[in-house]
Amino acid sequence: MIRPATVEDAQAICDLWNWMIRDTLATFTSQEKRTGDIREMIEARTGAFLVAGAGDDLAGFLTFGAFRAGPGYAATAEHSLIVQPASQRQGTGRHLMTAGEAAARDFGIHVMVAGISSANPNAIRFHAALGFERVGYLPEVGRKAGQWLDLVLMQKILQARP
Repeated sequence: MIRPATVEDAQAICDLWNWMIRDTLATFTSQEKRTGDIREMIEARTGAFLVAGAGDDLAGFLTFGAFRAGPGYAATAEHSLIVQPASQRQGTGRHLMTAGEAAARDFGIHVMVAGISSANPNAIRFHAALGFERVGYLPEVGRKAGQWLDLVLMQKILQARP
């Protein structure tokens, strides 16, 4: 079940996001999220923060926001999608992404961007299977766990509703 996130989901989202930060190279940050910051993000991104499941059964989440500052980028968004390891390869990510694209269209978003660590080839394949195209490659722009990491940029042009 995909639904809008509520502030009651903040702790479970925080736990999932922090797992990715601590235990993977899928994100370049090493600074963990705080529950209060997640609550604020959920409130600020009403309709642009979705979850699959609830509470201890949270299977994943998707959120999107501004790609870059300035009015020229107003119709471009970048998303974050994280799925619990136990829920991967079961359609959770696909359902979240499909719902996220629909929500983005409702917000007038024309292009959805994914910035993906090259250390996460499954995410690259996942996005390609959903129609995202590789549009950029930035070698060694991230550093984590003593490693230089490359960033793969992918995008999908979201078609307007008929």
